[in-house]
Amino acid sequence: MGYFVNVEQGVNLYVEDINPSASKTIVFLHGWPLSHEQFEYQFDVLPSMGYRCIGIDWRGFGKSDRPMSGYNYNRLADDIHAVVKTLQLSNFSLVGHSTGGAIAIRYTARHNAYEVSKLILIDAAAPTGFTQETANQLLAETLNDRPKMMQGVTDTFFFQYISAPFSNWFNGLGLQAAGWSTAAIINTLRDEKLDADLPKIKVPTLIVHGVHDKVVPYEQAQILNKTIKDSHLVPFHYSGHGLFWEEREKFNELLMQFVG
Repeated sequence: MGYFVNVEQGVNLYVEDINPSASKTIVFLHGWPLSHEQFEYQFDVLPSMGYRCIGIDWRGFGKSDRPMSGYNYNRLADDIHAVVKTLQLSNFSLVGHSTGGAIAIRYTARHNAYEVSKLILIDAAAPTGFTQETANQLLAETLNDRPKMMQGVTDTFFFQYISAPFSNWFNGLGLQAAGWSTAAIINTLRDEKLDADLPKIKVPTLIVHGVHDKVVPYEQAQILNKTIKDSHLVPFHYSGHGLFWEEREKFNELLMQFVG
């Protein structure tokens, strides 16, 4: 079931809601510059195992509206809060990948973990995101040859082999976004830090990270693990930045065990 949720005047987010009658709910926040569709290999499995899976496209990405502003962590977290309140979600597990992990952290800290029972961070872009050098390069490519930029992202994303058709599909997910929102998030990843948010997280937290991640180094996961109380870190030894696909069976099983 897909529908739109209004989060502020003139801005509606697309929400994919699978198996809404299930008793256990998992909310998924995608990474930059993708959409909820990156979690296809979770949505194929988890609903049939009795879970309600909700995928949210951030503003500017996927099927959501594309305003010119609102691409800072506070506004993105407030967008998620608006969806949670509108859908009257309670006692749900929040999953965030990469920049989605950063948004999940800000949501948990800013909104006092509103209705979140458990937090799952996948290759989270936290406590820092892009370096100045990386951000400048990605910005230049985004503003001049965005398809080339997206191909470069795909080429460094995975540790395991991906087929040409898979690469084309993955590139397409990134190119659904608006160019201006793609660029705006690069600035956010460069300029905003999450160090002050981490001590505010009080819910059980599972941190999973690809050992071969070239986008967000594994060392960042170790920092999160040391700083977030009641967190557990599980390395994925055969993954880069895409463990949700590269080791999907392991991840899906671990997620189900953690959520309960």
